[in-house]
Amino acid sequence: MGIIKIKNIRIYAYHGCLVEEGKIGSDYRVDVSVKADLSKSAQTDNLIDTVDYVYLNKIVKQEMAIRSKLLEEVAKRILNRILVEIPLVKKANVAVSKLNPPIGGNVSMVTIEMSKSRSKKLNI
Repeated sequence: MGIIKIKNIRIYAYHGCLVEEGKIGSDYRVDVSVKADLSKSAQTDNLIDTVDYVYLNKIVKQEMAIRSKLLEEVAKRILNRILVEIPLVKKANVAVSKLNPPIGGNVSMVTIEMSKSRSKKLNI
């Protein structure tokens, strides 16, 4: 087994419960890590035999573009797509952070982190 990580994907998006958040948007940071068997790709040196981090980044960007009230909803969608679309992934972890959240204080970010493992039947 091995782990592939993408750290600090920076995205501007429109998530939040407040109407204003849906209009003006905010800066977000997303971190993704996936656990997969990387032994074949280590031998073959072929992209087809590994988890393509460009594709992981694409999933994150597409799901972050869909407005949600809660970051938990966004993280769930990202996890589900990773496990459905990339069969090599056994477990995925995603952290979605809202930078400079509008919560009335000097807070650099608020982060939610969720994980999901592949099971025989995915509950999506």
